[in-house]
Amino acid sequence: MPPAESASFQPLPDPAPQPPRLVGVEAEFMGPSARRAAQALAAGVGGEVVAEDAHAFAVRGSALGDLAVELDLRYAHPQRHGMTLPVRIGPKAAAGLGWLVSGAVPRELIVPPLPVERLAEVDRILDLLRAAGAHGRGATAFGSLGLHFNIDAPAADLPRITAVMLAFGLMESRLRREIAQGQRRLERHLPPPYPPEFLHRIAAPGYRPGQAQLVDDYLAANPTRDRGLDLLPLLLGLDPARVRAKLPYEKIAARPVFHFRLPQAHPGEAGWSIAADWNRWVAVERLAADGERLAATARAYRAGEAWGDGTGPLAEAVLPG
Repeated sequence: MPPAESASFQPLPDPAPQPPRLVGVEAEFMGPSARRAAQALAAGVGGEVVAEDAHAFAVRGSALGDLAVELDLRYAHPQRHGMTLPVRIGPKAAAGLGWLVSGAVPRELIVPPLPVERLAEVDRILDLLRAAGAHGRGATAFGSLGLHFNIDAPAADLPRITAVMLAFGLMESRLRREIAQGQRRLERHLPPPYPPEFLHRIAAPGYRPGQAQLVDDYLAANPTRDRGLDLLPLLLGLDPARVRAKLPYEKIAARPVFHFRLPQAHPGEAGWSIAADWNRWVAVERLAADGERLAATARAYRAGEAWGDGTGPLAEAVLPG
């Protein structure tokens, strides 16, 4: 794996001129406590460590803006997630629960939205965490060690959202193979793929849904945030009543973003970079932005052609490199 400093982050295929789209990053790791990790970040990139609770700390005013590190367990943070918790517990019980499970539950680094050209700085703060004892190689005994990208989405542009959703669905099998690296340990912890019936539906030539249909179709097939491309934050912002009627307790915050949560974090590997997974997302957006290629890929999928593994007749003509 190339060292982080040589990693190349490809640009999004956005036409100019327009305001640059920003990208937030979430990366999970094992090892140091949230407090210790926040202290290591502040020592490396500046900022003030502020405790939100026993297992959640902010690093305010760092070189990358306001960072956060927290135990990835919403029951440990009832003051923030209380309204969506089926069972509510108090701060003291939440703190105790967090200490009890901290050996098995990852910590999560949360980086605020950045321009694409600054994503290499995320690699550098992950290096700081590794130096502080952060470890992990893609998965724990209980699930993926997540690497998530939150990419600004055009919330009012339903055709663009639909195209990105379709492009991801068509490329998902390929992305899963690349991310799992042939390791069953990693593959079995990836989020479930979009159901074939859903992908077949949205790949139909005449599929141009309005907002209500888009929300209803997505929720009917994907009533969970556990998807490689989770559209629930985006859809919650578009139609909160519809989404919450279906998912009253799901952990969702309304955000106009594409929540790309298929990748896995490898903080324990020296030189690991988030660039490869970022570039996989860029390939999705490139396919979505090319109407002819997207339509050809959708036709190939509906015809049952096995292009996804590189063996079908349209593989090289249709898929981004």
